[in-house]
Amino acid sequence: MAKRSEDAPSPGAPAWMATFSDLMNLLLCFFVMLFAMSSIQEEKLQAFVAAMNNTFSIFDKGATAIGDGILISNGVSQLNELDEYINSTGVVADSDTDSDELDNAADSAEKLEQMLEEHKLKDNEELSEQVEEMLAESQIGDEVDVSFTAQYVQLSMNGGLLFSSGSAELKDDAKKVLDKVGGVLEYYSSGTIEIEGHTDNVPIHSAQYPSNEELSSARALSVFYYLVDNTLLDPVNLKHAGMGERIPIADNSVEEGRSRNRRVEIRIYNPSQG
Repeated sequence: MAKRSEDAPSPGAPAWMATFSDLMNLLLCFFVMLFAMSSIQEEKLQAFVAAMNNTFSIFDKGATAIGDGILISNGVSQLNELDEYINSTGVVADSDTDSDELDNAADSAEKLEQMLEEHKLKDNEELSEQVEEMLAESQIGDEVDVSFTAQYVQLSMNGGLLFSSGSAELKDDAKKVLDKVGGVLEYYSSGTIEIEGHTDNVPIHSAQYPSNEELSSARALSVFYYLVDNTLLDPVNLKHAGMGERIPIADNSVEEGRSRNRRVEIRIYNPSQG
């Protein structure tokens, strides 16, 4: 039995017709998909068809060409006019509605965000009251200032209580305070706890700490290590950072202000808002 040659012509339609047919099918599927994804309003569609009939005399009594039926000679220019017409009628008409809808959506989103912010603020206010009560029961309420925002509850301790000047080594009295603070933090250990060290703007140039950035980082790290070693806090949920002199809370031009700026802040991020 003779083997069929690869070059022998195959019976049936020419090969280019099969390729063309495949291309038409793909285009049909593409436009069907676009149509299925679109949202068509009947009234707008009817108005558009009527406008097309009046302007271009198409879709009338089975007509299939644009204008006078001379598609090849002036079809390109009329298609451009059609594009301008759609842009000036359909798109612009919808743009006002879309703009109003976008404005309403933005207002709704803003209100929702504001409500969420207020809810978080209320939650953290209650959390801060709990923390204050526990600190008072531990008899360290005077050593730790408590404040709150919608994002966290903050415990602030004066740097003079924790460290000697220019040092990042914890004082013995500081360790007693941190023991009690750590006991409070354990109640919220499922959330993130952030430790930040801060300094005043007086430059430091010691061999150990070339700048306030290094000193504040070392102080935050000292508190971090102490809490990890002496509490049940998971170090995975603890963060530490040195902020140097960048975020003052008082006037650095006076000693009282500089004393307030030398501090360690511990932020509790509400576990219920995780």
